[in-house]
Formats: sequence, C-alpha cells, structure tokens
Amino acid sequence: MPGVEVIRLGHSYFINWDKKMYCAKRRTPAEARTTTLNEELGQVEYIFSDKTGTLTQNIMVFSKCSVNGHSYGDAQDVLGPKVELGERPEPVDFSFNPLADPGFQFWDPNLLEAVQLGDPHVHEFFRLLSLCHTVMSEEKSEGELYYKAQSPDEGALVTAARNFGFVFRSRTPKTITVHELGRAVTYQLLAILDFNNIRKRMSVIVRSPEGKIRLYCKGADTILLERLHPSNQDLSNVTTDHLNEYAGEGLRTLVLACKDLEESYYEDWAERLRRASGAPEAREDRLARLYDEVEHNMTLLGATAIEDKLQQGVPETIAILTLANIKIWVLTGDKQETAVNIGYSCKMLTDDMTEVFVVTGHTVLEVREELRKAREKMMDGSRSMGNGFSYQEKLSSSKLTSVLEAIAGEYALVINGHSLAHALEADMEVEFLETACACKAVICCRVTPLQKAQVVELVKKYKKAVTLAIGDGANDPRTSGWGISGQEGIQAVLASDYSFSQFKFLQRLLLVHGALNFAFTMVHFWFGFFCGFSAQTVYDQYFITLYNIVYTSLPVLAMGVLIRRCQRATCPQDVPEQRSMEYPKLYEPGQLNLLFNKREFFICIAQGIYTSVLMFFIPYGVFADATRDDGAQLADYQSFAVTVATSLVIVVSVQIGLDTGFWTAINHFFIWGSLAAYFAILFAMHSDGLFQMFPNQFRFVGNAQNTLAQPTVWLTIALTTVVCIMPVVAFRFLKLDLKPELSDTAVPQYLALPLPQAVL
Repeated sequence: MPGVEVIRLGHSYFINWDKKMYCAKRRTPAEARTTTLNEELGQVEYIFSDKTGTLTQNIMVFSKCSVNGHSYGDAQDVLGPKVELGERPEPVDFSFNPLADPGFQFWDPNLLEAVQLGDPHVHEFFRLLSLCHTVMSEEKSEGELYYKAQSPDEGALVTAARNFGFVFRSRTPKTITVHELGRAVTYQLLAILDFNNIRKRMSVIVRSPEGKIRLYCKGADTILLERLHPSNQDLSNVTTDHLNEYAGEGLRTLVLACKDLEESYYEDWAERLRRASGAPEAREDRLARLYDEVEHNMTLLGATAIEDKLQQGVPETIAILTLANIKIWVLTGDKQETAVNIGYSCKMLTDDMTEVFVVTGHTVLEVREELRKAREKMMDGSRSMGNGFSYQEKLSSSKLTSVLEAIAGEYALVINGHSLAHALEADMEVEFLETACACKAVICCRVTPLQKAQVVELVKKYKKAVTLAIGDGANDPRTSGWGISGQEGIQAVLASDYSFSQFKFLQRLLLVHGALNFAFTMVHFWFGFFCGFSAQTVYDQYFITLYNIVYTSLPVLAMGVLIRRCQRATCPQDVPEQRSMEYPKLYEPGQLNLLFNKREFFICIAQGIYTSVLMFFIPYGVFADATRDDGAQLADYQSFAVTVATSLVIVVSVQIGLDTGFWTAINHFFIWGSLAAYFAILFAMHSDGLFQMFPNQFRFVGNAQNTLAQPTVWLTIALTTVVCIMPVVAFRFLKLDLKPELSDTAVPQYLALPLPQAVL
C-alpha cells in the first residue's frame, strides 16, 4: 500500500510542522515518531492520562506542613487569622541564612519562628528532609548550591529544609554533610532503603556524630501510618486530619517518621542485610522482609504538602474532548483527596454530575457490593428520567455491551489502588469495566505502574476500542501513546509514538489532525464475456501501468495528505480547523467509523460495479453501429479501448472533484493536471516518433488522434460521464438536504452560507 504510506508520511510531517503545537518556552515541537497510527487519531474513544507532569506542571513548591500536630503554611496577618486569597502579606524573610535559595517562598512566619526558638520536633522534621533523599549537590562557588534530584518532589523538600536552616551540603558513598543552623554536621550513612512503587516509601539509616543510630523514613500516608508505634495514635489522628485538608486542596502529601535503633540490633540487622544482598535466590523478597522489619514501630514527625499547579489550558482541553464523546481516565499514584481535587480543577468532575461514586472497599466482597450499588443507582436514575431501562447485563468475552452505556445522566467513578487490585481480578474485571465505562470520567488513585497497564489492557480487551495513553514518565501506561517532554526527562518521549510538551496540545492533535472506486477493474470482467475470457485486456498495457501511478493517484494522494492538515487558504479542508475546535462533535464520525465501515465499503463496491457496467456497455452499444466521418466502421479494438479509457479517467476525475470540499489552486493543479497528463501521454504513445524508436511496442500510430477526432466518440464519452455521475450528484444533494452530516452543518456557518433545510 505505497500510496497509503505516502499519505501517512505526509500527515506525520504536518504534525511535526504544526506551529500551534510548538512550545516556545521549552523550544519543543510536536513529533510524530511513527507513521502507522495516524488514522487512529480520528478514532480515539478512551484517553488514559497520568496526573503529575501530564495534567500538572510537575514544578513542585513546598506549600504546607504538619509538625507534631501543628499545621503550618497558611498565610496570616499580624493579628493571627488566615488571610484570604489575593491578600497575601510579604513572604517569610530568609536573609538570616546565607545558603538559602532566593527563589523559595513561604508565607507562614510561625514555622521559621519555631526553628529559631529551637523546637526539637521542628528541628527533627527538617533534619529528616535534609538526610532522607537521593539528591546530589553541586557547589559551583562558595555558597551557591545547585541540587540535582531524581524527582521534583525530592528537590522541593530538600530546598525547603535548606531555607529553614538545615542545608544539605554534600554527600559521599558513606557520609552526608548538613549545615544545621550554620553548624556543619557530618552523618555516617549506614544504609539506604530505596523507594519503589510497591514499598511507596524511602528510608535512610544514619549515625550521628554522637554515635546515635537513627532511621528516617518518608512515604505515602497509607503505608507509614500503619507502621507507627501505638503511642502515636493521638498524633496520628491529628496529622491525618491535616493530610485530608491538604489533599482536599489538591496538594501532594508525604508522611515523615523516625526510629532510634540499638547498636546491637542494628549490627545483627546489618549482617542479615549483607547476607540477603548476596543471596543467589529470592534476593528481592529477603530484602523486602528486612526493610519491612526495621520500618515498624516508628515515631511520627509530621507531614509535608507540595503544590503542583495545573498546566495552562487543561480544563478547557478536557471539557472539549468530553464533548467529542472521548472518555478520560486518570491513573495516578496520588492520594484520593488530591486526585479528586485535581479532577474538579480540570473539569473532569463537575458539580452538575448526577453522582460521583467512590469505591474504597478493602475486600473482594466490599468492592463487588460497591460496584453493584453504583450500577443500581445509575439504572434507577435512568428509569426516573423516563428511559424505561431494566437492569440487564450482556457480557461477552469478545466485546462488552450493556444497557448501562445508554443511561441518562452523568456519572464519575473514583477508585483506590487497594480496591482496584480486587476489581481487576478475573471474576470481577467485567463488572468493574461495565461500571466504569458507563461513567463519563474515571479516576484511579494510589495505583502502581502495573495496575495502570492492567487497566489499559482491560479496556482494550473487552471494548475493542482505539485508546490513547499519555504521560511524562517511563512508568506511565502504554498504548497508542503520547509522551510529554516534561520535568522527568524524556523517558516517556522515547517510549511513545508521538510527543509534545503540554497536555493542551492533545485537543488540537485529535480534533484537527485526527479524521476510488472499482470501475477500472470491473470493466475487464465485462470485456471477458466478449473476448472468450482469453485474458486479453480492454485497456492498453501502458494505460494499466500508469492509471494508478499518474492518472488517478496524485489527486487522491493530495486530498489524503492535505485535507484537514493545512491551515493556509490554498489547502483543501473538509472542515475548517476553527470549526473542528468549536464543534468537538465533529470528531464522533471517526469514533463510530461512519466514514469507513462495511456499509460504506459495499456502497463503494456497488458504485464501482454500476460505473463499470455503464462504462463498458454504453461505448459497446454505440460502437456496434457507429461509423467514422468517412463512412468506415468505427468499432475496432483500439478505438474502443481509447474511448473506454478516456471515459474512465474523466469520470474518476469528476468523482474526485465532487469529493473536494474547497476548490483551491492545489486541487486544480492535481486534478486537471492529471487529466492533462493522461491526454499528453496518450497522444505520445500513439505518435510516429515513439513508433520509430520502439516499433514493436507502439504499433498503433495515430489511433488516439483519429479516434478522438470523431464527434461520435466525444458524445459517447460525454454520455457515459453524465450517466455515471448524475446518480451520485442527485444522491448527495438529497442527503445534504434531508440528512446532513455534522461537517455539512459546520462549513456553511463558517462561510456564512445558508444551512441545509433539515438543519433549519
């Protein structure tokens, strides 16, 4: 299919060249890294998106914290009460600290006051932040520190500790040096218990200059709170309230804890760790058990809250894609409250929704019951609106269908990672999918990269839909994938099919960049009845070769490459790009395969058969009794072949013209240029010059000139063209007036033309 590949390649270049998808701030254009999936951009039904760095900027700012039951971070006026938004006072003054980051801002002076007054809990809080990380420090000149962090979260936390007087200065494989309120302190680094997506926490074990061994740990609240010593229960309750408050504001939260270790216990544990690290079998499991052992009965220090703002244009993009009947699922590792807050911020969740279902069950039975109740509520709501549905599920291993997807009302589903683990089990995955697919938006919280992949595969397995996954990290879901080149490097870009720098460009990608007949062959079939099926062709051998290469391919390629791809007035477009953005419903024909499906295919087959019959039998009937101007018989094989071939090229050119929505210089050049090329080549092949050079190949000298000089031949060509084209023209006019498509109603409004009668 070389022609299709040319069109795909052209579409890829138009994506790369689209200036409206170019991010000037990062100097990053959109990039199509494949040509095989371009047509699927117009058929996407589900988008799976990461949150951090995809919907948000992934530029982390230390915003609030809870230390020993006290919450810090709300801006306050001189009398104490919280200041309303837009009335912020001056930020905290860190001029006392020569190593402070000048770009860091914090609005609550009480936290700095607690540090300066020597509050031991606050000191230990920031000591943990300055020690428990994998950040590398670079000091280009005295006092000018530059931190290189694996994630923006770590960089924000270490920078916060730096400004409050606990400055991470340097590290070696065995030590970490911190300046604590101006005093250099070097800790011996005994062990690093790495973060991963299963542990969801990180710990370090250090020995202080005084010889005290202490474990510092930070991680997700769902993990750390259950590993605290029972004596921390009251403090844990207060901190949990703060965490919920922070998460409700859309902030990313972490819990901090510590634990003192006895020398003898540590020596024994370290020896077991050394043996486990060198174990030839089950090494990871043995290490995980040792990590879990030491990270128990910890003392709660507090919690951090980091702000990660939405990218510009995200709410508008999601709203428009939703109108285009595209369902968006957010798969994130964040806390439920944080994810829900972001969902409202980016307009995935709205107050106008009928209901937002939250699934938080810890057992299989609880999750199944919550999903069942959600389906029942949707069905009850649909019946109350008069739809008359009865609850009946139709489950198929090949493709899932359900009356739920036709319910009235807008619903959303929020599910936690521990509940999702049960929902993805083989005996419940269909129930989960049916419930989720009936919702307009789905948010999966506290999920692992493996669960992200499982959710995507589940939808692809049962829905048989075109899906698109988008993320900025290497652990984000993969399908027809778009990578965001963001703060986490280019892992997602390198693993993606397409890439750009901001989520808002997805709107343009899908809505603007996303969206002949068989007469030539069938004429041979009808000719077979009159040549005894001897394999003789009705056309000249060179015409057969050049038909698809020159005569008809260039107009089709030009239409396929340029339609809806070019923004200049000289380029053909079935719908102007402004209308594509204003009317997202124009995207639906691609999702529903309305433009190319079995029905359209067989209509094309029928049109091709009809055209071939007329194209063969009209000239055949005319030539049976026709004579030349000199009275000689007109019906010879070569004259018949020239007449049929000329009729075919003209009919196909007119058909392509009818399929062209906007006539421009490019259209005229390719359509009429191809027609002109046909006549030029035809006369050349029947010329005396080619006969002189290749007498065995071009033997019919003057045949084209003599045949096309006969008025009867031109009348035959005209009759054939009119009879072949008129039914198509009549059908299209009736369809435009009685049953117009979405694009038929959008273009007249754009051009200030009267709308079709059916629309009015």
